[in-house]
Amino acid sequence: MKNNNSILFAARHKARFALVQALYQWHLAQENISEIEIQFLTHTATKKIDKTYFSELLRNIPLHLEELQTQFTSFLDRPLKDLDPVELMILYIGTYELLYRKDIPYKVIINEALELTKTFGSVEGFKFVNGILDKVAKELRKEEKNKNSP
Repeated sequence: MKNNNSILFAARHKARFALVQALYQWHLAQENISEIEIQFLTHTATKKIDKTYFSELLRNIPLHLEELQTQFTSFLDRPLKDLDPVELMILYIGTYELLYRKDIPYKVIINEALELTKTFGSVEGFKFVNGILDKVAKELRKEEKNKNSP
């Protein structure tokens, strides 16, 4: 039998999986966030996702876009407009979690971002996302990273 932590982890993973797709749709089609949220929650209702988490990030990432960009643009090797849209959405998710979800260990956030990039991004995109989010984590989670260093 699964414990509550593994159930929560799986539900959050599924929420992030749907979130990449929803944010991608928002980014490219510029559709209304509320309509996208309804669409995704209606179609993913039976997939045991963490709906509260999905909604929190879907609603808040667009609200904090400039702040999130500020956290990672200095680490980019190209202009923001030249980033792969999927990898950009994953950077938004990871940066949001690093900044606002201190209850989630940075290693979990980065690992989830890598898994999402391997699923949705370009072949080598996970290396790019890993490099950026690791640098963001060094800035935003200094104490946590130092505590986990050998």
